[in-house]
Amino acid sequence: MPAFLLKRLLVSLPTFLAILALVFVLVNAAPGDPVDAFVPPGQSLSLEQKEMLRHEMGLDRPLPVRFGLWLAQVARGDLGYRYKDGEPVYRTIMSRVPATLMLTFAGLGLGAVLGVALGLVAARRPHGKLDFALSLLAYLGISGPAFLLGILAMYVFALLLGWFPTAGYATPGDGSWLDVLHHLVLASVLSIQFIAILMRYTRSSVLEVQSQDFMRTASAKGLSRTQALLSHAFPNALIPIVTVIGANFSALIGGAVFLETVFSWPGMGTLFIDGVETRDYPLIMGITLFMAVAILAVNVLTDVIYAWIDPRISLR
Repeated sequence: MPAFLLKRLLVSLPTFLAILALVFVLVNAAPGDPVDAFVPPGQSLSLEQKEMLRHEMGLDRPLPVRFGLWLAQVARGDLGYRYKDGEPVYRTIMSRVPATLMLTFAGLGLGAVLGVALGLVAARRPHGKLDFALSLLAYLGISGPAFLLGILAMYVFALLLGWFPTAGYATPGDGSWLDVLHHLVLASVLSIQFIAILMRYTRSSVLEVQSQDFMRTASAKGLSRTQALLSHAFPNALIPIVTVIGANFSALIGGAVFLETVFSWPGMGTLFIDGVETRDYPLIMGITLFMAVAILAVNVLTDVIYAWIDPRISLR
C-alpha cells in the first residue's frame, strides 16, 4: 500500500503542477489590478503609489519567478495572506471547508444511493414501461445544467411554494442540524445530474453482467430475478459504478461553486468568486490547491476501492 500511494503521488505530480500553473497564468492574465483591493471606497491612488504597492506585493516580478516563489511558500506550509483583509489564506479556506464538504457529500451520498437504486430498478425489467420512464428522466437530468436546475428549484419551491429558504447556510439565531438540513434540501439539486448519470451507468453495467453464464446458473438454481440481481449481478457491476462515482466527485466540486453562488451558501465556491472579483491571487490559488488535492485523494481512494471490490486487482 505505501509503495502504491507513493507511485500514484509521483504519477499525479506533473498533472497537479500543470493544473496549478495553468490557473496561475489564467488568473494573472485576467483583466483588473489586485492593487485596487487595497484602495478604500471613494478613494484613488496615484500611479507611483500603485507601482510601489505592486513592488511590495511582488507583482512586478516575472510570472515564472512568482509561481516558483509561491510553490516554495506552499512547500513550507504557508498559503500566504489575502489581499483584501490580510487574513491568512489557510484560515479563511478552513472556515469555509465544512459548508462545502457538507454540500458536496450530501450531493454525492444522495446521488449514489438514488442513482444506483434507480439503475437497479430499470435493469430489473429492461425495455419495459418503467425502464423507459426512468431513462427519459435520466436524459432530462443529464441535459439540465446544475445552476439552471438550482434557479428553477429556488423559484418553484422557495418563492412560489415557500417550502424552503432561498439562501444561506442556517437561520440567524438557530443553526441547529435540522435547520441546516432544511437549508440543504434545495442545494441538493447538485446531485440531480449525478443521479441521472449514475443511473444510466448502473443500468448498462448490470445488463451487461446479466448476459454472463453465472447469471444463467443463478437462475437455474431457483433464485428469483431480484435475488439474482442483488446477490450476483450488482456485486460484479460495481467496478464501473465506482469509477463513475469517483469521476463525478470533481464535477460535484465544480457544481458546488455555481450552486453556492445561487443559494448564497457560505462555502469555498462563494469565497472563490469573491477572490476572482477582487483579484485576490493568494486566495484563488489556495482554493485551487485545496480542490486539486481533494480530487487527487478521491482518485487514489477509488483505486483502493477497486482492489477491495475485486481482489484480482493488485495495488502495485
